[in-house]
Amino acid sequence: MTTTPPLLEVEDLVVSYDTSHGPVPAVNGVSLKVHPGQITAIVGESGSGKSTTAQAAIGLLAPNARIDAGSIHLSGTSVAELSERQWRSLRGTRVGLIPQDPNNSLNPVRTIGESVGEGLAIHGRGTAATRRARVIELLDQVGIDQPAKRHDQYPHELSGGMKQRALIAAALALEPELIIADEPTSALDVTVQKVILDLLDEMRRELNLGILFITHDLAVAGDRADHIVVMERGEVRESGYAASVLTDPQHAYTRQLLADAPSLATATAAGDRRHVVAPEAPVLLEVESLTQRYGDFTAVDDVSFTVARGSTHAIVGESGSGKTTLGRSIAAFNRPTDGSIRIDGREITTADHRQRRALRRDVQLVYQNPYSSLNPRQTIGAIIAEPLRNMTGASQREATEQVERHLDLVALDRATAQRRPAELSGGQRQRVAIARALILEPELVVLDEAVSALDVTVQAQILRLLDQLQAELGLTYVFISHDLAVVRQISDTVSVMSRGRQVEYGATADVFDHPTSDFTRQLIDAIPGGNYRDGALNLGL
Repeated sequence: MTTTPPLLEVEDLVVSYDTSHGPVPAVNGVSLKVHPGQITAIVGESGSGKSTTAQAAIGLLAPNARIDAGSIHLSGTSVAELSERQWRSLRGTRVGLIPQDPNNSLNPVRTIGESVGEGLAIHGRGTAATRRARVIELLDQVGIDQPAKRHDQYPHELSGGMKQRALIAAALALEPELIIADEPTSALDVTVQKVILDLLDEMRRELNLGILFITHDLAVAGDRADHIVVMERGEVRESGYAASVLTDPQHAYTRQLLADAPSLATATAAGDRRHVVAPEAPVLLEVESLTQRYGDFTAVDDVSFTVARGSTHAIVGESGSGKTTLGRSIAAFNRPTDGSIRIDGREITTADHRQRRALRRDVQLVYQNPYSSLNPRQTIGAIIAEPLRNMTGASQREATEQVERHLDLVALDRATAQRRPAELSGGQRQRVAIARALILEPELVVLDEAVSALDVTVQAQILRLLDQLQAELGLTYVFISHDLAVVRQISDTVSVMSRGRQVEYGATADVFDHPTSDFTRQLIDAIPGGNYRDGALNLGL
């Protein structure tokens, strides 16, 4: 049992936001502790209040937010009522922050060295020369290769994983006792995520750091945290040792999170599909020796596979593996350099503009980010009807009838047709994107990371919807993802991509149970939730 005093203690915290419609409660009665050398994870969906709690703990609440009740103590000192000037003396020196998105958190016109060393400069630590040496040392400490070179580079010259390492270096620069990590790996591939989480674990052990870890993924929390706090709608539903919360959840919401996490759910055993594709099902999609070059860069290199009608073929790999380029070629948005793509026996790589336009009726693409792919000025009804009116010249009455039918299909209220994208949640927007793709009654739907931007519970809803629509409509899917746990759950066959090449191809059960490439084994090993599956959860004792 932990006997050391906590670095962070939050008791009965209540936070609200002032809006034009009056105060909106965000956090209600939250209590938690973070001890030296330990990780406390706050787990919950978007809007659960987990980030607001973290922002209150580091004095970074929005201007319209206020703490209505409760207390926050850092190493026994009350900080809830500190002024901004007082907070500036604590941030970095006592408590550091690792933000969620390195692309938004690093200034694009400042070098990596300037961003990492900013805290040192603000607090007047050393000379310019000693600060440079310290930053290079930090970059080396967090595993960035050629740290002296990276010091003078700009964010766009680094990969996502390297940028996240730079943010960790910045948080460690002033040697704080406590680190608040706000979804620090949610934008990363599973293998890069594992590297970053391993690094945080190493830093925690070496420096005896306390870490408040914010995540929507119970699998990640179960692997890494000593204590878990489950939040929903601003309130704590459950808290305790990680092993207790995950192996004997007391609240229905925690049980739902466990059931919805692809890497934890028992229904994700390899090849455990909810419907069976007939062995004699004809082939709908044939990809043969497909190659896509851009100048002297080969994005896709000699890839071949087939997809049976009514089945789901997954294309999985890290960022830059060529999977999206491959998907866009199948959807006729790219013209491949070499190779063949046949849909129901028709060659599409040589199709002219008119033929490609006609192909849109048979092949549709659903993008990763439902918000950026929906016109914010149009109503949902107009967005869903647009392909129908463009391709078929349907009347207003016919279009309205089809919109209502497809809103029913994706389980959205028909009144949604009068709303706009900004008025919908992420999961609702993705349902709209799926309805828009289906309104032309295509045979093949290409889903490009269509659930990767969603919370696990919403993700599970969309996956169930896709499975249901496939069974009802006989749809064929090409499902592009970097998440092997999701792929394992939804696909019948899978292609594993690495640096443009297909390193593994076969039935999903075979690929997961008997991987033949080291890269596939590495991807499978990086799936979070290993401690849960292996019964090796942290008991906190």
